[in-house]
Amino acid sequence: MKPIDEVAESPTVGRDNKAPLGEVLEFMRLLWAVDHGLQSTSKRMESTLGLTGPQRLVLRLVGRFPGITAGRLAQIMHVHPSTLTGVLKRMEKRGLLERKSDPLDGRKALFALTEAGRAMDVPATGTVESAVERVLSRLSRARLQSAQEALTALAEELGGAEAPGEYVQDTSLSREEAAVASAADDPASPTPQR
Repeated sequence: MKPIDEVAESPTVGRDNKAPLGEVLEFMRLLWAVDHGLQSTSKRMESTLGLTGPQRLVLRLVGRFPGITAGRLAQIMHVHPSTLTGVLKRMEKRGLLERKSDPLDGRKALFALTEAGRAMDVPATGTVESAVERVLSRLSRARLQSAQEALTALAEELGGAEAPGEYVQDTSLSREEAAVASAADDPASPTPQR
């Protein structure tokens, strides 16, 4: 991603060759760049791993929370439960997820990884979480916290976030687990593909 002062000249560029975007438009430009990167990486993941970015996030989350409901997954991913229906069905059909009835409430289904799903629930290169992990490893704790606060505030302002920490019970997450949780909190995450 080029810094704004390297963006190609346009009729609105001033004498100093810098486009006067300001903080809001510059931040939005970066969000769209992240969104584009998520979409592109998701497509590459589908061709190399056989899973889109959102499908892999579901796999990783179910691996962290065996017995999770579709509704809870939807909350964590900030999507409507119906959005996940196709993703979950395809993953079941591929033998990556198994669905069981909740013994306390037969109307609810609980999801867990199958043996094949557990085999894929490992760190992998070329994934969104590997990119997030590389970036997080370069950030200080203070910078990471600031970035998370900005993204959380924006997600809340846009109506797509719940209060922080509602679903992550262990506060001593590994970097990989934090990357998965951060990806779930990222408002620029692509919606699962049907």
